[in-house]
Amino acid sequence: MKGFLSTILVAALCCSGCGSSQKPEPQADFRTLVASGEFTKATEAIQKTLSSDATLSEEARREMRFEIERMDRIRKDFKKTRPEVVEFIKQYMPAVTDQDLDRWEKERSLEMMTIDGEKRYFNNAARGLFRIDKDCLRVWDEKHTEEMAKPRPEGALDLDAHVKTIRDQALLKKQPFVEPIRLRIRYTISVNPDVVPAGEVIRCWIPYPREIPERQIDIRLVATDPADHRLAPNEDLQRMIYFEKSSVQGEPTKFGIEYEYTSSGVYVDIDPEQVKPVDPQGSLKPYLEQEAPHIVFTDALRELSKQVVGTETNPYRVAQKLYAWVEDHTPWSLSREYSTIPNLSMYAYENHHGDCGIQALLMITLCRMNNIPARWQSGWEFKPPTDSMHDWGMVYFEPYGWVPMDVTYGRRNTDDEKLKWFYLNGMDSYRLIFNDALTQPFTPVKEHFRSETVDSQRGEVEWKGGNLFFDQWDWDMKWEVLTK
Repeated sequence: MKGFLSTILVAALCCSGCGSSQKPEPQADFRTLVASGEFTKATEAIQKTLSSDATLSEEARREMRFEIERMDRIRKDFKKTRPEVVEFIKQYMPAVTDQDLDRWEKERSLEMMTIDGEKRYFNNAARGLFRIDKDCLRVWDEKHTEEMAKPRPEGALDLDAHVKTIRDQALLKKQPFVEPIRLRIRYTISVNPDVVPAGEVIRCWIPYPREIPERQIDIRLVATDPADHRLAPNEDLQRMIYFEKSSVQGEPTKFGIEYEYTSSGVYVDIDPEQVKPVDPQGSLKPYLEQEAPHIVFTDALRELSKQVVGTETNPYRVAQKLYAWVEDHTPWSLSREYSTIPNLSMYAYENHHGDCGIQALLMITLCRMNNIPARWQSGWEFKPPTDSMHDWGMVYFEPYGWVPMDVTYGRRNTDDEKLKWFYLNGMDSYRLIFNDALTQPFTPVKEHFRSETVDSQRGEVEWKGGNLFFDQWDWDMKWEVLTK
């Protein structure tokens, strides 16, 4: 499954070996059509090839069927028309012109695609413009000055005070794991009525945390709905709990889970002068290599790396340079579904923006290119009273070992140099970790395409007729801090 999922995204636009060597033309045709936005014609070409070419391997057929699925997902993410985008922008910039829009599109600050001859904008493109373009961001901030000046709500997390406490306690106690909190999680998935015929079995996977020594511990399963379930082993790097229920006509099909766990903050006090390069042929070699489709050492990224790193050779200082560049040049903005993007780290480079996972993958890729071991980590973040799905990473500095890294949180606004770089070698306590690697198989194995091909934070649902995408079911995350 892992090999297939890694392959299908690369195959989306550039794979040349998905079919029989005797009949390359139909597949070359559909890839050209996809690249030019002719989705309807591409779908017809794929379906014709699937029905007429008996020599296609099962893997090639799956890749081609996924391409049809991928185009459908793109259509769902790109529904906004130009008038709708203009209407939003004019709330803040009444004098906006077509020339402005054309310029933003060319600069990729306003995300759009031409699909079947019609220009379509990403559903969050208009709001994203005011995060990505610096002039538009300035306008947005001016319009929201009063809102931004409001005091922090009572009981809300003071993040800078929290991470300072973690740093201070880690130094005082001379250990990296401090400030533990205990949380209770209630998570439900509700499949829409009648998307599956009555009486058919719905299969559901809900993410479940792994025990990670000292950092995420004492996990206790409290309740499940239904009671019968299958919990994946702790060794699964994308750990899931699995359920089955039969669909009832006219009613939603619900799955639920409740559990508790303890999460600790992390801070490793790194002296850059003590950091040494790792052995590129040693045990950390897998974390220095390419991991297609999203961690690929392209010529463009190699050139970028040279420009950013310059003559620096100290691994920690190299990581600082990479971290600062990603933070400064890849502003956060909501992203389309990852399963529709062939290479997430290159997406960040080419589009000059990305959400947390896209930022993290660019940072991870650049680290690996510079002989700094790095890997994926993701789940949820809690910033009382708010929460969200979130992605970050882990980096390895010899002789300190693995440390958490979150480039989305960036350098802290402080004159304390160590605290400024907290999120390059530290992490707050309010995390829920589900995924410790990219694109891992589930237990039990999912039969149909996954809705999320990189990791799992919302869950997955299917029945014998196929995958149920995110628009066919809802999820709800409820949480509370039990003890600090």
